[in-house]
Amino acid sequence: QVHLVESGGGSVQAGGSLNISCVASDSNYCMGWFRQGPGKEREGVAVIYAGGFTRYYADSVKGRFTISQDVAKNTLHLQMNTLKPEDTGTYFCAARRAYGCGMRDDFDYWGQGTQVTVSS
Repeated sequence: QVHLVESGGGSVQAGGSLNISCVASDSNYCMGWFRQGPGKEREGVAVIYAGGFTRYYADSVKGRFTISQDVAKNTLHLQMNTLKPEDTGTYFCAARRAYGCGMRDDFDYWGQGTQVTVSS
């Protein structure tokens, strides 16, 4: 029922920054970003709920990435700084409406992804 559309991906050199966004068709209890690199399994990157009051980050991105949301616009953002080649992958926006929010893989809705490429 919830449609998610990501944007803002691109190519950047190591050390650079990108800000990717996700527009949702409706409000959600929990939203997050996941990524899948070439030949890698999908992994959680950052999750946010309670209007942005509570956030979770993967250890690999903590201190470099910031997740935020504009509740009025049903829009999710991920500011990515000090990018590294290992950050390369397809970034997916996800939403969950069932009770329980965190770094989990059973989100209810998924976007099609936006590509992020970081060169060394």
